[in-house]
Amino acid sequence: MVVLAASIISKSGKALVSRQFVDMSRIRIEGYLAAFPKLVGIGKQHTYIETENVRYVYQPIESLYLLLVTNKQSNILEDLETLRLLSKLVPEYSYSLDEEGIGRTAFEILFAFDEVISLGHKENLTVAQVKQYGEMESHEEKLHKLVLQSKINETKDVMKRKASEIDKSKIEKNRGEKGGFMSLQSMSSRIESGFGSENSISSTGGGFGGGSGFGVSTEVESFASKPKGRAPASASAPSKGLGMQLGKTQRANQFLESLKAEGEVIVEDVRPTSIGQTKAAAPLPIDPVTLTVEEKLNVTLRHDGGIGNFDLQGTLSLQILNQEDGLIQVQIETGGNPGILFKTHPNINKELYSGENILGLKDPNRPFPAGQGDGVSLLKWRMQSADESLVPLSINCWPSVSGNETYVNLEYEASSMFVLKNVVISIPLPALREAPKVQQIDGEWRYDSRNSILEWSIVLIDNSNCSGSMEFVIPAVDPSDLFPISVSFTSTSTFSDLKVVTILPLKGGNLPKFSQRTLLSTETYQVV
Repeated sequence: MVVLAASIISKSGKALVSRQFVDMSRIRIEGYLAAFPKLVGIGKQHTYIETENVRYVYQPIESLYLLLVTNKQSNILEDLETLRLLSKLVPEYSYSLDEEGIGRTAFEILFAFDEVISLGHKENLTVAQVKQYGEMESHEEKLHKLVLQSKINETKDVMKRKASEIDKSKIEKNRGEKGGFMSLQSMSSRIESGFGSENSISSTGGGFGGGSGFGVSTEVESFASKPKGRAPASASAPSKGLGMQLGKTQRANQFLESLKAEGEVIVEDVRPTSIGQTKAAAPLPIDPVTLTVEEKLNVTLRHDGGIGNFDLQGTLSLQILNQEDGLIQVQIETGGNPGILFKTHPNINKELYSGENILGLKDPNRPFPAGQGDGVSLLKWRMQSADESLVPLSINCWPSVSGNETYVNLEYEASSMFVLKNVVISIPLPALREAPKVQQIDGEWRYDSRNSILEWSIVLIDNSNCSGSMEFVIPAVDPSDLFPISVSFTSTSTFSDLKVVTILPLKGGNLPKFSQRTLLSTETYQVV
């Protein structure tokens, strides 16, 4: 038995993960993988396909294929046993069996493939052994981490010592400034006693510059005691807590006043507000556990009536911030819609879910992963139908040509089961020189001249406005040019009516706080 390659590919033949165990060129293995989807028959129960050169042994895993490429002389029974072991390993490393989930854990899956297959031959291992070998501790790694942690601790100690030295230097600097003020005060008193108050350095007109704004200002006077009998200075004293500054003199103020009297506009200096005074916006609170129920609609309606396609896909995802909150189970309830087919993740205990509607891992000692941005998908569901009454929003378009103009009447009818938000109905138009003439509308409209699209917007549709209309006029066109009409909206109601009842902690203790988000949105919603 020789396994040439073990791969995970999409149903279109795109290789997500591929590990070659013999010397093969990239072009050759890509050719094998690209040819595989064309060889798979529809409705066949076989798990292998033989060609002239190789044999494909495969197993579907949700929307992907787990594929072994072997030579034709290999033992098919051993190949199937290898495939079975790999199919158990893939869900252990990837919680989401789609292209994004496989890509996120590609290296872990490759390492597991290397443990199972060596030089094309299967090793006699179990799933537990493969996981143990993959997580095996290394003495050199431990030693490296200890050395690295000691360096980090040493750097933190140096930072603390530097911070304390900076604080001490700031305290000494403040003390020195206070001492300088005292010496300045004594110097001012000595100058005043020696030369008299008229030539004092603290007066406005004396010192270095007379009446100019570049002399030593009156800040010295604020620190020095005024002599008895001295006239007060003409400039006002500075505010408390300011150091020496360059202020406007009385002569400059008189000059500005004269300019204002002549009608000149004078812009006064405005002291800028400190950046530190601007209060930062408080971050939005995030709960430790968040469960998101999301459904996406793919609907195609016919403009002459009827429904072409109705496909609903939903997911229940779990997002955990801290690993210590991962040992939980989720109690849910559904609306009992018989047309919806639910499917749990391979690692979820199916017996517990089918019996008690509780979503929990097969291994109760294993926590849910934390810190993943999009969360972990616990449950998926799908509904397909040809019943037009299930459609949340129906659109009727009635174009009529009259002379050189086309009158277009649009009407929407909403289901009473949903409250729709941010509804936008986009009608394609031929290239126009001017915007269309909107004669009547329930809501608002906007014309995108670059893309030649008329958008009809309704903020909220509920029981008070479950129907509405719009009428506009454009130059004469072929009515088929007004299609397809695209629709987008969101809602907090879902078809599954799935709700999270509570969170069950497995290790006891306090119940972690959780929040639930519900969203129904459109992926493609068109009238053709």
